[in-house]
Amino acid sequence: MSTDGQAVRKVVILGAAGRDFHNFNVVFRDDPRHRVVAFTATQIPDIEGRTYPPELAGDLYPDGIPIVEEDELTDLIRREAADVAVFAYSDVPHEQVMHLGSRCIAAGADFWLQSARSTMLRSSRPVIAVTAVRTGVGKSQTTRYLSRILRDLDQTVVAIRHPMPYGNLAAQACQRFETHADLDRHETTIEEREEYEPHIDNGFVVFAGVDYEQIIRAAEQEAGVILWDGGNNDLPFYEPDLHIVLVDPLRPGHEDTYHPGEANLLMAHVVVVNKCDSARPEDIEAVEHTVRRVNPRATVIRADSPVTIDDVGVVAGKRVICIEDGPTLTHGSMTYGAAVVGARAAGAEEIVDPSPYAVGSLAYTYAKYPNAEGILPAMGYGEAQVRDLEATIEATIAATGADAVVSGTPIDLGRILSVSKPLVRARYELREHTPGGLEAAVRDVLSRPVTVGSQTEAAAR
Repeated sequence: MSTDGQAVRKVVILGAAGRDFHNFNVVFRDDPRHRVVAFTATQIPDIEGRTYPPELAGDLYPDGIPIVEEDELTDLIRREAADVAVFAYSDVPHEQVMHLGSRCIAAGADFWLQSARSTMLRSSRPVIAVTAVRTGVGKSQTTRYLSRILRDLDQTVVAIRHPMPYGNLAAQACQRFETHADLDRHETTIEEREEYEPHIDNGFVVFAGVDYEQIIRAAEQEAGVILWDGGNNDLPFYEPDLHIVLVDPLRPGHEDTYHPGEANLLMAHVVVVNKCDSARPEDIEAVEHTVRRVNPRATVIRADSPVTIDDVGVVAGKRVICIEDGPTLTHGSMTYGAAVVGARAAGAEEIVDPSPYAVGSLAYTYAKYPNAEGILPAMGYGEAQVRDLEATIEATIAATGADAVVSGTPIDLGRILSVSKPLVRARYELREHTPGGLEAAVRDVLSRPVTVGSQTEAAAR
């Protein structure tokens, strides 16, 4: 097959049902010089074996594009005689990226990392992007904090969340969430609810899905400002007018050793050193030293992530099961989160280890991510996993006599789970050490014109 006398290059995209689809849509979908023969899948359960549907893949792909397990990568490249392998997922150590690159090169394919510039779309509205150097640093509470600043400045804000399309991809092309009923109607998973529900509870509309060109154009119809709520440590999908990047002093050294987190750090306008209330002073200093070495132009802001328990009396002196945000414990490699911090501060007698009683997919999660042992990751990529989570809690209660469950996820798990012991929430927000730093950065962005092609608009004030 050829185009204008040139052979069409066969492409494999390595992904995790997010960045991979976006890169395809923006770079490859309508390009006859390249033909994407497959996506590979990792990180997210049950993605492989599906097809990226023809409704999203476009006219060049009437049968859609198969999605296969990443373990098949070498055979796939050789079988399809693929010319190019594109790495397109996030929160991966630099060394692991290059191990994958070596596999691709040895199998006969060029190995590509696509740039932010080649994959970012431009909006007609000001875009404030919140990203991080690792998952679980505090992007969500930072986004909520910024949305309140913007509301106080009389801005109409729409949040756009990094993709988590775990269901019917064609039906999830462009989703809008304004109420809890929208969450139910779209059959969202726990992972999706953790990101959408807090925006809804704060009175903001959030968009997400698969086709982020379609999403941004829909959001622009009702937004004065776009707030990009990033996932993992991925790059923004939209060109930001203000790029805020979070770093984590609980994981010093990770800020320049993970992909594409280091790229975010290099691009940042503002760097927020979060969780200073939980970190050692020497680790805070070490992280700030790296930030100033890597990106001396960035403004550096210190912040805390204080945790509060809804009902301390349920936790004090009790034996509790702690549930944490799933990705933070899995590919985020943390060993605890807000639930543990809150439970300890509230005087819990013991944090009960649920891992010996894990049911179904939770047992697989502990086997793959042993760092999560001792805490329960809120895995909920589908109904079956939600039931496994519920069953693991009940099995732990039955075996240990645990008195309560503390949830450190950003949502009310009581809307989804039914458990036999009290379930209380550990909530966390952003608190700047010197108030006003982020507001000053936001005000500066709103004072500038927004240029799109030959069109220039004054940013809404």
